[in-house]
Amino acid sequence: VQLVESGGGLVQTGGSLRLSCAVSGITFDAYIVGWFRQAPGNEREEISCIKNEDLTTYYTNNVKGRFSISSDHAKNTVYLQMNNLKPEDTAVYYCAAVAALIAEASCDSYSWSEYDYRSQGTQVTVSS
Repeated sequence: VQLVESGGGLVQTGGSLRLSCAVSGITFDAYIVGWFRQAPGNEREEISCIKNEDLTTYYTNNVKGRFSISSDHAKNTVYLQMNNLKPEDTAVYYCAAVAALIAEASCDSYSWSEYDYRSQGTQVTVSS
C-alpha cells in the first residue's frame, strides 16, 4: 500500500495550493482518506476527510470555506484544494487512509492512530 503525497510548497498569504494524495494497493472506494497537519510545537490535527463510498466530507472549523476536499475514483487520488492561505496554515501536511468498516460512521470518527496507512508528509509554508 502506498500513499504518495505531492503539491506542498511556499506560498504568500492569500495564495492557493492543491495537495494530492495518490493511493495504491487498497480498494479505494472502501476507504476514508483524511488530511492531517502538524505545525512545530503543536499537536497533529485532522483538518478534512472524505468517505469515498458516499463522498461525505468533514472540515475542521478553521479551514471551512477555504479548503475543499475531493476524490477522483478513476485516479485513486484525493485532493485538498487550499485557498486564502494564512501563515497559521504553515505545517507538515499528511494524508492517511482507513478502511470504512462501520457503515454509519462519519469520516471524522477516526483518530490519527486509527488510520491504517499514512503518507510521508509534505511541507506547506505560508509567508506573511
